[in-house]
Amino acid sequence: MDIKIFEVGPFAENTYLLMDGESAILIDPGFSNETEYQSFKNTLKEATLEAIVLTHAHVDHVLGLQRVLKDFDVKVYVNNDDLFLWNNFGSQATMFGLNQVAFSFTPESLPKDEEFEVGGFKFECLYTPGHSPDHTSLYFKDEDIVIAGDALFNGSIGRTDLYQGSFEVLEQSIKEKLYTLPGNTKVYPGHGPATTIEAEKANNPFVKG
Repeated sequence: MDIKIFEVGPFAENTYLLMDGESAILIDPGFSNETEYQSFKNTLKEATLEAIVLTHAHVDHVLGLQRVLKDFDVKVYVNNDDLFLWNNFGSQATMFGLNQVAFSFTPESLPKDEEFEVGGFKFECLYTPGHSPDHTSLYFKDEDIVIAGDALFNGSIGRTDLYQGSFEVLEQSIKEKLYTLPGNTKVYPGHGPATTIEAEKANNPFVKG
């Protein structure tokens, strides 16, 4: 599996394109302009985009979603236990001075703490709330990687002062769902450089292993 990373948008958000042969899935499309979007399309080339998967629906992680859906008729997946962020995308954008309209459809739901397959890609959904109530980390066991969204960063953690944020809940999510993964698991966060579970358990100043 090949992983392409695009640092995009005003929040320097990491959008991930996972490619395996001629199939691809897009994770957290945060494209904020046409240049960023075309970079993704040029990288995709002749591969088929099978689906879009969201770790959560904060504005910076879905900013480019509607642009992608203009060109690709694919399903969108996110944890549906709490759709407040999804349903209020327009007002989220307004808060940050961004001009966006609300979504006109309901996404497909990711399961909690179960293996999931879409477009030939298999991964385990790890429900990791605390930063947001819909937050899911995506664990690709065979690849020794986890796409952790805004739960766990290199030397930091996701902010907990937004809707339904809670440090205690996030700490529990990290300790029980992420720090229990093998130490060599590579962590691809929603912002900033990659890290490993081992490194964060030893050095993260917010949540110690």
